[in-house]
Amino acid sequence: MTVHFIGAGPGAPDLLTLRGRDRIAMSPVCLYAGSLIPEALLEHCPPGARIVNTAPMDLDQIIAEIVTAHAGGRMSRGCIRGICQSGRRWASSCVRLRALDIPVTITPGVPAFAAAAAALEVELTLPELAQSVVLTRTPGRASSMPSAETLAAFAATQATLAIHLSVHNLPQVVADLLPAYGGDCPVAVVWRASWPDEQIVRATLSTIEAAVTGGPSGPR
Repeated sequence: MTVHFIGAGPGAPDLLTLRGRDRIAMSPVCLYAGSLIPEALLEHCPPGARIVNTAPMDLDQIIAEIVTAHAGGRMSRGCIRGICQSGRRWASSCVRLRALDIPVTITPGVPAFAAAAAALEVELTLPELAQSVVLTRTPGRASSMPSAETLAAFAATQATLAIHLSVHNLPQVVADLLPAYGGDCPVAVVWRASWPDEQIVRATLSTIEAAVTGGPSGPR
């Protein structure tokens, strides 16, 4: 059995890659993060597949599910569907599965920041203005940020910043960025990019806090 980690994209079912679709279709066991992935993607699972929502499961439970499928011998492949850009769970799973001599492949997906840029109809780089894009976030309950990777340090480069999962820290984000970018810098909050209930708030750095009041509860 081979375990395929498949980037499911930012949310829209048709933003799944062809490779991802084909690997799902050949996987008799499909594990997916129900809190992140629309159920429409499950339509690619083969008839009779065992489909498991991993949202309420911890890493040990997920690994146990895979080991059981692997030990059963009747299954040729397994499939875990997640978003490869997001966090440690898939990376930790890879390490543990390889230690168990269970083969692993990784299929990348369309990243959320690209979907957000498309929704905004903007280029993230422009000649003589910004030629670099920084993908980052702010500290949260799950984990802190390395001391050298502060928003103020990234802002000093004048690069385009794509800041994930940080609308709850918006006042601090604004305070960290204002000295480098100035209050007139255009910004946007994109929530659930590419989903049917996608929301976009456009403003400037000095007005974004007021603009999102009563708006999205969190970005993709």
